[in-house]
Amino acid sequence: MAEALINQFRSDHYHAVSAGSSPTGFVHPKAVETLQRHGIEAGHYESKSWDVFAGQSFDYVITVCDAAANEICPVFPGAYVKLHWSLVDPARILGAEADVNAAFEAAYMILKEKIQETFT
Repeated sequence: MAEALINQFRSDHYHAVSAGSSPTGFVHPKAVETLQRHGIEAGHYESKSWDVFAGQSFDYVITVCDAAANEICPVFPGAYVKLHWSLVDPARILGAEADVNAAFEAAYMILKEKIQETFT
């Protein structure tokens, strides 16, 4: 969701990509639903390994879950700002659909706020 939000709200200055150490191979349907509910097209995003970006340079490298913050990331050349935004992974929430929806909505709102604070 962070990739989509940055590309939606800050595409005038940034192009975001996202990846992880253990990609699932699909974008969580609730992430897509949440983005679309907020008017953000999400059908073209995909789950991918951060290895595809190894060796590329970035202005920012942002981790959004505590597990990723403690992993050894690929080497990205050049100077960049490394940030960690500690979010509960909404994909790990089990239970009633309302609880899962609420978790994705909460993650969306936190990411939107962090992006607005960081990139304005």
